[in-house]
This record gives sequence, C-alpha cells and structure tokens, in this order.
Amino acid sequence: MADKRMSAAHVVAQLKDGMTLGIGGWGPRRKPMALVREILRSPLKDLTIVSYGGADVGMLCAAGKVKKLVFAFVSLDFIPLEPYFRMARQSGAIEVMEIDEGLFMLGLKAAGMRVPFIPTRVGLGTDVLKHNPSIQLVDSPYDGKHWLAMPALPLDAALLHVDRADARGVCQVKGPDLYMDDLFARAAKHTYVSCDELVDGSVFAQGDEARYVFWERAQTTGVVHLPCGAHPSSCAPLHGFDVKHFKEYVASAKEPGGWQGYYDKYVSCSEAEYLARVGGEAAVRQLPLPVF
Repeated sequence: MADKRMSAAHVVAQLKDGMTLGIGGWGPRRKPMALVREILRSPLKDLTIVSYGGADVGMLCAAGKVKKLVFAFVSLDFIPLEPYFRMARQSGAIEVMEIDEGLFMLGLKAAGMRVPFIPTRVGLGTDVLKHNPSIQLVDSPYDGKHWLAMPALPLDAALLHVDRADARGVCQVKGPDLYMDDLFARAAKHTYVSCDELVDGSVFAQGDEARYVFWERAQTTGVVHLPCGAHPSSCAPLHGFDVKHFKEYVASAKEPGGWQGYYDKYVSCSEAEYLARVGGEAAVRQLPLPVF
C-alpha cells in the first residue's frame, strides 16, 4: 500500500498560484487551520477559496491570498460575522460567488459526480439569481418547468482535518457532524488531510470503527499528522473551539496593524511554537465542546 504521509510544507508545495482550493469544516468547527497557517507562511496568491467559511477565510483574506471566494456564509458562530472577511467583502477586495448552503452542497455533489450541474428548486424566486448571473435556468424535458442549474464546483485541491487517519489515507471522523467533508474530498483532484491521531490501519478493522470512515482512501492524496491541527476551531469529540483565542483574533481586526500583530505572534512560527503559544496540547484538549 502507498504511504501517503507528508509534511504540511510538502502539501503547500503541491499548490500553485491561481488554484481553486476547497476547505472543509464548518465556521469554527474542524477547520484544517494548521494547513491554512502553512499557506499563510507561503508566497501562494490569487486563490479561489470554496468554503463554508470561518477563520480560514478571514485569515486568507487578511493576508491577501484570495482572489475569489465561493461561500454560503463566513462566521465564527458565537461571533456572527468573521471580521477580516467582512473588511475584504465591504472594500470589494475579493470577487465573490455568494450562494446558500443547499446550492453550495449541490455544487460540490455535481463536481464529485463529474457532471456540469444539478437541477434544483433551491434558489428559485430569490436574489441568488440576481447576484449570480452566471447561474442559469434549464427547461425540464419531463414537466416543462424551469429549474435552477447549480453549476459544479470542481476543486484543484481540498484541505480537510479529521480525528484519525492511517498512512494509506483512510480517514475517520467521530464528531456528531461530518459537515460536507466527504463532498469536498470527492470534488477535488487532490485531497490533503491533517489528522489529530495517526494510527495503524488495523484500527479500522476493529469493532464498528469502519462506520466512521466516510470516503475511500483513494480520494486521499496526502496525510499530515498535526495534533490539534484544527485549533482554534473545534474538533469534536477531541476538543471544542477556543473562545478566548477567537476573541483575541477578532479584537486584532479593530487595531491598527492588528493582522500583522496576530500574524507575528501566531503564524510566523512553527506549528510546535504555535501550539505552545496557545497553551499547549493538554490545554487544547480541555476546551469544552459547544452545546446546542
């Protein structure tokens, strides 16, 4: 079996300017933030980002990495609007394709199915069409009605974070919600996954462990062992999101030179140094899971 282990630096070395990157997770939940930080340290630019966004989008916008954003929302949840995304959006610094959560999901599904679009009623009669003139209507050959044709959202690469993985690229998510990570994996030419735990493949043959594997290992291009690699977002059931850190991050957006200050403290360092600066692995593991 192929050994797909690699470093975060090796992952980012595979990415090129102008690529379309999908980032898994959901707002402040299970984002591949260590891989995002590696992109922030790199010279990559002119990226199209496809994301149910959180701080991943905000940080990439703040660093000037984003040319276009395809999104359904960009939120830190308990902080409704991500501040650096808001600045980029309001200033017109980025191109956008703003759609709702359902259309976003269908776009990923279409890409994974290798079809150009999926017809749907979602979005009909809304301003989604007004603000996205590239989205077309199609005539049904069966009932003569108009349907919205949600175009596929093919990805050059997807970045995901999971609880566990093995060297072959088998990935496991035991949190209560997979979000759309399996769709990102199937929509992408290449899928790079960071994991909290790197385990032997025999683990997945035990008990009901295989129930928590949601895409085929053939979809996984590379695996990076990065404990707490989702921080400051959550990674249920291992830890919750870091409210204190997010508040510090949001406060930086209101300060002159705030992004540079945040970057110097938390990005311009190794991941080991980052983890130490946020309190260490033991402290991250103690972050309480959100209750809804």
